[in-house]
Parts: sequence; structure tokens; C-alpha cells
Amino acid sequence: MELPYAEPYRTKTVERINRSDRGERESWIRSASYNLFNLRSDRVYIDLLTDSGTGAMSDRQWAEIMKGDESYAGSSSFYLLKETVSELLGFDKFLPVHQGRGAENVLFSTALTEGDLVPGNKHFDTTKGHIEYRGAKAVDCTVDGARNPSTIEPFKGNIDPEKLRKVFEENPVERIPLVVLTVTCNSVGGQPVSLENIREVSGICRKYETPLFLDAARFAENAYFIKKREPGYGDVSIGKIVREMFSRADGFTMSAKKDGIVNIGGLLGVRSDELFEKSRVQTIMNEGFVTYGGMAGRDMAALAQGLKEATDMDYLESRINTVHHLGEKLEEYDVPVLKPFGGHAIYVDAKRVFPHIPQDQFVAQLLGVELYIEAGVRGVEIGTLLADRDPETGENRYPDLELLRLAVPRRVYTDNHMEYVAAGLKNVYDRREEYDSGLKIVREPPVMRHFTVELERVQN
Repeated sequence: MELPYAEPYRTKTVERINRSDRGERESWIRSASYNLFNLRSDRVYIDLLTDSGTGAMSDRQWAEIMKGDESYAGSSSFYLLKETVSELLGFDKFLPVHQGRGAENVLFSTALTEGDLVPGNKHFDTTKGHIEYRGAKAVDCTVDGARNPSTIEPFKGNIDPEKLRKVFEENPVERIPLVVLTVTCNSVGGQPVSLENIREVSGICRKYETPLFLDAARFAENAYFIKKREPGYGDVSIGKIVREMFSRADGFTMSAKKDGIVNIGGLLGVRSDELFEKSRVQTIMNEGFVTYGGMAGRDMAALAQGLKEATDMDYLESRINTVHHLGEKLEEYDVPVLKPFGGHAIYVDAKRVFPHIPQDQFVAQLLGVELYIEAGVRGVEIGTLLADRDPETGENRYPDLELLRLAVPRRVYTDNHMEYVAAGLKNVYDRREEYDSGLKIVREPPVMRHFTVELERVQN
């Protein structure tokens, strides 16, 4: 018989997680103002809030932790990371920062002014927040297929080249300081971007002499999907695909807490000498000296090892299989999910779960709250709460998709955990008609509200 698939690792250390009862969870989420970010982690059984910084490091990464050089300047751990970034990504000029939004802060503080436009493929919340905070505007150029959660298209994360050209044709090019291409694209369901699209977008940017930056938090997962889905790359190594992806870019930001498989850290890479010098100043002012930025030496050393492990095909197959097992179980239970499945998370289509509840009652957040009450599972809303308000009108922005994201930490949970999550969602879905109202905002901050917003139930 054919041998079944098994994970390419074995467990060396385990961490106990706490169970709770439904009454406790109802009380806890009410005290948290129905914001899943406000929950204490020890009140969560399976935590799928994010895959950022929540992965399990390998024995080799822990060995690097012990060898980390904590020198303020010229740390050998920095040079170990520099060698890896140069070899793997093809960038000789980079700066370590404390996480992805640190890289965005340095880049946008250097590159953006009020009134600028930043085209991209459905910018994520922190990216859009950093852009709008500076009085600039994020312009969504994602392909139309990304708006349909049911269609099977291999690269729903692509930028539509015609939409991007239109932005350049209709606006002064000096008001478009850079283009951001997110690989994979989190806000449309963790969907990948094809190499063909990366090349075409790069060509458009070069025509208009505008830098192309990759938001590369999940670069290895994107490379995996290129290998699996894009014609001509089935026999190409992940490493070669990664180098090709980055070779088309003028720079990148990276939250290393995703495909770097570390608990903290990020990178900003650039090719321009001028931009590098300006970014060095911003890094020193906001993060730390240029050979540690916002990272400890031990974390840089662990990241150097983690980047290598993230591009290993055996690891990637195990990673993607765990995520897709959850998606397949939800499909088996007829729970509506975004398709095709992405790399780091499964996205549940809350509009199809609660079609009878208005979008202005935050249906994806409602689904997340009810899943927590049912099973102690924490996900995160990717919908109207995250979309935030229009900075000019102050009105809610209503995205096409209302999604509950179930982001799976790397090398942490088993298939049994995924089956438990699926069963909890099935129970909520089976009772979907019993819910007659959603949530409303009690208090919210002016930017990136979903992190700290306070809500309450709508009373009909």
C-alpha cells in the first residue's frame, strides 16, 4: 500500500493548554467587550488569532538562541543574518526591525508625504494604517476574482495590471512613490501572487520609474503555491523561485514572525543607496542601531536559521497540509469557506453564514465571538471592523468579503486540533438561523480600530 503522509518532525516539548466551560467563555468575552484581542490567552483553548510570532521554533533555532551575540554594534548574529538574507533573498542592503510594522514605519516615514498614492493588492490593516496616518491613500488594484469567495482561481492575490496602469495614467507619477505587492495577500484570504504577475507589475513600475516593494511576510508560502500551481515551476526548487520573486523587486518589508518562524522581528530591504541611507537614520531614531534595529542578537540568529527552514519543501508541505486539513473538514460540514485554500489560514465566509444579519452589525466579528463561546477557539475578523472608516467621510467602509480568519501557527497544532475547530464551527453553523442580530460599536480609536474596539450585542 502507499505510505500515508506524516509530519517531517517529532515533538520534543509540549505546552499545556486550558479547557473551560461555555458559561465561563460567555462571561469572559462579555468582559472583553466582544473583542477577541482583549481575551487573556489562558482563556483560549485553540488560538488561531494569528500566525504571527506564534510558531514553534526548531531545535536548531533554539541552538542559535543560545549562541546569539548581544553586542550593541557589529553583532556576529547580524552578520549571520546578513549572509542568509543576501544568499536567500538577493538583498545586500537591509535593516533589522522589531516586526513588520516597524519596517513599514521606517519605509513610509522616509518615502511618503501627504497626498501620495500607494497602489497595491488589498493592503493589510497595518500597511493601510501607516499609509493613511501620513495623509496618503492606499489604492486597491487586486484582480476582480479576489472578490468572489467561491471561484477557483490559482492566484487571487494578483494585482490587475490594467488597474495599476490606470492609477499611473490618471495621476502625476511623482505622487506615486512606490507600489506594494503583498505575497501572499492576507486581506483576500491568504491568496498567492504568481511569478508572471510579479514580473508584469515590476515591468509597469520600471516603466514609470517607481519602486516596487514586496510585503514578504509569507514569501515562502507564496513560493510553494507558485511551484504547485504555476505552469513551468513544478520542478523548480523553492529557493530558486524565492530568488526570482525578490529579483523583480526594488525593496521589501517583512514581518519575520510569519515565514521567519520566530517570535519577534522584521526586515526592511532596499536596493537604492539613497533610500538605504535615509532608512538607516529612521531606524536609528525609531528602532535601534543598524546592526540590531529592534531585535536581540539571539533573535537575529534564530531568524537566520528560520528563513532557511521556511524554504524547505518538506516543511512547507507539512505546513500547508495542516491548514488545508482544516479547510477540508469545514467543506465536509458544508461551512462556507473561501476557495481555493490559502497558505496560512482558512477564511470562513460570514456573509453566507449570517445572510440575514446586516453587514453594519459586523457579521464576521459575530461569527468569531460565537465560535469562541462554542469551543474556546479564537480567530480574527477580516471584514468591516478591520476595513475601518473612510478617513475623509468618517463612514464605515464595507468590503466585499466578510471573513473570519483562522490563522494556524506553524508547527504548533495537530490535525486533531483542526478537527476540533471544524466541529465547533459546524455547531455554530447548524444554529445559524437562531442568531437574529449582531454587534455594534461602543468605543473605537481613530485608526486600526479592530485591535482595541469595544462592542456590545445589538438588542432587537
